[in-house]
Amino acid sequence: MAAVGIAELQGDIRRRRREARIRRVFLAAAGMAIVINLAILFSLFDGVVDFFRELDEGPGLGALWNDTGWFPRRNLFDVKTVFVGTLMISVIAMLVATPLGLGAAMYLSEYASRRARRVLKPILEVLAGIPSVVMAYFVISFISPDIVQRIFTTATFYNMLGAGIGVGILISPIVASVAEDAMHAVPDTLREASFGLGARRKSTTLRTVLPAAVSGIVAALILGVSRAIGETLVVTLAAGATGGSAFTVDPLGPGQTMTAALASLATGSDQVKGGSAAFPSLFFLGAMLFLFTLALNLVSDRFVRRVRKRY
Repeated sequence: MAAVGIAELQGDIRRRRREARIRRVFLAAAGMAIVINLAILFSLFDGVVDFFRELDEGPGLGALWNDTGWFPRRNLFDVKTVFVGTLMISVIAMLVATPLGLGAAMYLSEYASRRARRVLKPILEVLAGIPSVVMAYFVISFISPDIVQRIFTTATFYNMLGAGIGVGILISPIVASVAEDAMHAVPDTLREASFGLGARRKSTTLRTVLPAAVSGIVAALILGVSRAIGETLVVTLAAGATGGSAFTVDPLGPGQTMTAALASLATGSDQVKGGSAAFPSLFFLGAMLFLFTLALNLVSDRFVRRVRKRY
């Protein structure tokens, strides 16, 4: 048997050249993505510098923490107003999306037949693509007047509770789809072992499947939180704070979030009028939103790595 040389092991030279060209193309694409992200960050934080410069020359840094609220056209930029509003909408949304999403995921993964799963799973994924503006008008026409105001008589027509419920319904299919994929990936041997020990389906689902899929479920919830924080149209149209908002912790009244503040201020560049710091405040809000979601993703990634199980 003839010895095989290094040239034969390396393969055809034309194939190696094609692989090298493809590698360079992929490297260029990855490098371009990094460059674009760095350019976005540079432009964002360059605008933040302009914002603080305008504040220092105008109303002063005290405008970032005042008792009036977020009214950028009057040079009032109360940070806690938009921060608390964003947290409230996100918490309300997750209180709606967590039971709905996880309940749907548990049914599809553990209780539904194969035929039902083949029918319901695509429908669930289609629901995840509902346009935000459609949900916003659903909140205005049904959720707010027929649910929120009937239960809470002191609620205004535009309120953060209705907007939060709408956002929760909007993100429930996303949570359900990702969580169901995580639960469906749990090995059947774990279920069979649980059934072999005499456990019922409910106990197997709650005490075996859920702990085994906890990393994927947490990832689904974090994805839902990020989607809730970044939701714009539902909050802009249904929460009631278009030009600005006073500081409030009452979910039955109008409020403002970071994304809604961005949308209401920058609806056409000719509308960004008022104080000298009004336009740069858009970059400030964008930076706040970026840092908020970045911190959330870092914390969630660390938690998922800690609880992840390999089978």
